[in-house]
Amino acid sequence: MAASHNARCLRKLLRRNADIFTCPCRRDPVRYLTTTRNKHCANDIDINSKGPGVSSGNRLVNNPLPFKSFLPKASYPDLDTYDTEDVPYAPIQMHKETRKVYFETYGCQMNVNDTEIAMAILEKNGFVMTNDLTKADVLFMMTCSIREGAEQKIWKRLEYYKSLKKKRSSMKIGILGCMAENLKKEIIEKDKQVDIVCGPDAYKDLPRLLDVTSTGQAAVNVMLSFDETYADVMPVRVKKDSPSAFVSIMRGCDNMCTYCIVPFTRGRERSRPITSIVEEIQALSVQGLKEVTLLGQNVNSYIDKSESKYYGGFDTNSPTKNSSGFKTVYKPKMGGRRFSDLLDAVSRVNPEIRIRFTSPHPKDFPDEVLYMMKERPNICNQIHLPAQSGSTSVLKAMRRGYTRESYLELVHHIWDIIPDVSLSSDFIAGFCGETESDHEDTLSLMNIVQYHFAYMFPYSMRSKTHAHHKLQDDVPDEDKKRRHLEISTVFREGALKRNQAQIGQEQLVLVESVSKRSSDDMAGRNDGNTKVILSGAGADGHLKPGDYVVAEITSCSSQVLHAKPLYTSSILEFHQSHRSNHGNSQQKCTVTN
Repeated sequence: MAASHNARCLRKLLRRNADIFTCPCRRDPVRYLTTTRNKHCANDIDINSKGPGVSSGNRLVNNPLPFKSFLPKASYPDLDTYDTEDVPYAPIQMHKETRKVYFETYGCQMNVNDTEIAMAILEKNGFVMTNDLTKADVLFMMTCSIREGAEQKIWKRLEYYKSLKKKRSSMKIGILGCMAENLKKEIIEKDKQVDIVCGPDAYKDLPRLLDVTSTGQAAVNVMLSFDETYADVMPVRVKKDSPSAFVSIMRGCDNMCTYCIVPFTRGRERSRPITSIVEEIQALSVQGLKEVTLLGQNVNSYIDKSESKYYGGFDTNSPTKNSSGFKTVYKPKMGGRRFSDLLDAVSRVNPEIRIRFTSPHPKDFPDEVLYMMKERPNICNQIHLPAQSGSTSVLKAMRRGYTRESYLELVHHIWDIIPDVSLSSDFIAGFCGETESDHEDTLSLMNIVQYHFAYMFPYSMRSKTHAHHKLQDDVPDEDKKRRHLEISTVFREGALKRNQAQIGQEQLVLVESVSKRSSDDMAGRNDGNTKVILSGAGADGHLKPGDYVVAEITSCSSQVLHAKPLYTSSILEFHQSHRSNHGNSQQKCTVTN
């Protein structure tokens, strides 16, 4: 009975971890791991023995692994005494030559940060990054699975990768990120040339996976984690000449919006400790960086419970609170330090480093966050407030947890506290069941708010999501495309009015690079994250990336401001000198509503 029970448990474990525990002869993995008479396998393992063993005919020599060796320690607290260091993974081979890695990154800022995390892990194991893919030993694609178009682009790019591999058979191709977790079977079956498939929570396993491929086998690890935040990894900055950096503060999402695949590709929410985040920003400050963007799928639901004294909440037993009129699919979370505490800590690291954050959810905007933004000059007055739709019925189908009215109430509440705030948003055109009336509601909401920036996409059904299982993608493609175009048009009209209202203002601009259109000009961004072209600033060579410059806005388009640079300054100096007239000059932005 005991042996039968162990076999059943092991079979269940192997089904969940089929990519890790696989019989070399492709027979039943339980039979492979439990038999002492296996003619097909070179290594037989007895689940009741205590050490490694090798088969010789029908008898075992040495001691095979115990059953508990195959149980993940995190899932079985009673095995705390078992040393995970002793688990006999294939040893990582030390290569004498330096291996070059090329990264191609798609999707959101989180994928950019994931690239930097993965490279940091590889660098410690003897790899170096190259910008020439023809000379790379390993080609990695950091993938996005949020929309169908992103996936199709990656499939096409893989064809080119495979043509390179045919010329250099030793080259390895790896798929990392969300698409790796979502389409692991399709990738392995469809593309026999792909050597590595690695999910967002398994980057620490990359050196071992690469070593496995040296034997000619494909290697896969897409297991999601409940606690991996890479807090102990200092990312390698990919764009070393940029004055800005991304810092991941949390991973995963608990919101379960019906259209979104993120909870299934990145798992549940878990937050990095504040101390770890502060240490990383301190290191960036020493390097001279001038802007940090805090990253996460839902940054303002951040909760740090890493220290026992905060388990019970920041006062007594305070639960999380939603914005007025908002609700969630999960219960309020108790204890821990919240997003306002994090903003307080990181903004104090260096008052001359701008702090941004993305992407938040509208439900998590307590007044503590808004007043913290208003109080600290180096926390940018810019909020990404994803609406997705302006129709209450569509928002309900999306399971967003708010109505059109509650969203607009929040917008006006933000305007009351931060009059000069820059708002950006996300919109989906043609979601399941969306009518023309629903679409008109979205257009009217955009006309009311007049966003400074927006991401807009026609809806594409994603597998694994609630919409895929329960809703019908019934809006014709031609209607999706037309509605997407109309949304884009209305956004640009509103953004143009916002930008025109800024003409004549003096703004603080962080210089980022030489303008792509003219080497005589420099390009940067203002506090609201709008791109600013500094006319003639590159001709004399006085301005360089990382400089703060006060500039007068002279003209604009719907996407870009043009300005005349006046003089260099700092955040504190600019804030003190413009505090008296800042509100009056920015008030123009709200008068046009």
